[in-house]
Amino acid sequence: MCPTLLSLLSLGFCVSLRTWAAVDENDKPSLSAWPSPMVLLGKTVTLQCHFRSPLKRFRLFKTDGASLTELHGNHFNTFSLGPVTREHAGSYRCSGFARSLPALSRHSDPLQIVVTGVFAKPSISAHPSPLMRAGENVTLRCQSLLGFDKFILHQENSTGHFQRRGQMLTSGHAPADFSIGPMTLVSAGTYRCYGSFSHSPYVWSAPSNPVDIIISGQSRKPSLSAQGGPVVRSGENVTLVCSSESAFDQFHLLSERGNLGRLQVGERGPGGALQAEFPLGPGTPGHSGVYRCYGSFSHSPYSWSDSSDPLFLSVTGSTTSTCPSTMDPHTTEETWLPQEHSSTWYIVLGLVIAFTSTSIFLTALVCHWCSTSNHVANMQGEPMEDRTVNGEDSAAEDVIYAHLDLRTLSKKRSTPAPLRPMHPSAEPIIYEEFNINQDRAEP
Repeated sequence: MCPTLLSLLSLGFCVSLRTWAAVDENDKPSLSAWPSPMVLLGKTVTLQCHFRSPLKRFRLFKTDGASLTELHGNHFNTFSLGPVTREHAGSYRCSGFARSLPALSRHSDPLQIVVTGVFAKPSISAHPSPLMRAGENVTLRCQSLLGFDKFILHQENSTGHFQRRGQMLTSGHAPADFSIGPMTLVSAGTYRCYGSFSHSPYVWSAPSNPVDIIISGQSRKPSLSAQGGPVVRSGENVTLVCSSESAFDQFHLLSERGNLGRLQVGERGPGGALQAEFPLGPGTPGHSGVYRCYGSFSHSPYSWSDSSDPLFLSVTGSTTSTCPSTMDPHTTEETWLPQEHSSTWYIVLGLVIAFTSTSIFLTALVCHWCSTSNHVANMQGEPMEDRTVNGEDSAAEDVIYAHLDLRTLSKKRSTPAPLRPMHPSAEPIIYEEFNINQDRAEP
């Protein structure tokens, strides 16, 4: 009995020594987050503390300056956080222990839990273009109206994994420019940026819209054509066809306005070449412009072929017109002018007409005034006898004064007396006299 008990005690002591030796001071657990240490506001994240046996229990701590706050989980090495708020953002560590050990293991390296979506998203743009050739450099610019003083750039590769490509501190409202290059297949991918404030480094904005950085020139160029020709009338259906002898399984159509879509290839054309059709719908003046297409493979979506030769598409006229237009094609652009331009022309035309009418009226008035002045001057210079026509004074037509005796207005008019002679220098005056006594003597 005693030898057996001693043997068991010796075995337990040896196991304890081996366990203690296994957990030396240089060993420490590791902490991970699933599905990602970047958590959208309101979502849940799971933290796991990993360490080799024989540790059976783990503790999770949140670093808050110099202090550690212990958090308890549902399982021995799993801790669930959520729905997360901005208070969950921060740095976390874990440690492990066993009942047979007198002390905890060392703390793990810190794991930063970032809460995103707290602020509105910034914008991102690529300069000079998101479509680059190998060896060239591209600048990604992040900016926001919220006055962030820190921007973080992340890249998503072809496997869907995000990785941080850098961060930059700026002054308020200043953009952050990230230089990427020389371009290789590794640096191509989808990029997004986040905004943050330096006093809350683990609280970020929502991610920006994605921008795809593409490397072109990796294979031979396809060809681009328009069904029915590159010149169509407004209202007719427009379809562009991109084809290639290479075994591309994706084609991309680009115009001056940007990327117009990507199509999977499902058939071969009449000549045996792979092709994809891009229907643009009924043609409008807005469809006019320069188009190019590229080919690529689905297993390498950020590597494109050379650009096709440019296709100049022109949409003119209207199919609803009953009479064919004989105007020069360039003059039809006048009908596409914005409404504000037409209103401006109407205003200018009205002002010109008003100015011309006023000038004509003033000219006629001046001419009439001059002719009247000359006529009066001529009349004053002639003798009185020359200014009488048919025994009447021509000047009397202009001014006639009638001196009447108001007392006779209610009486019948008698035969007037002869006119008194006028002084040559006096104005023509006609006096009419009435004999009141004669009017009374009449029955």
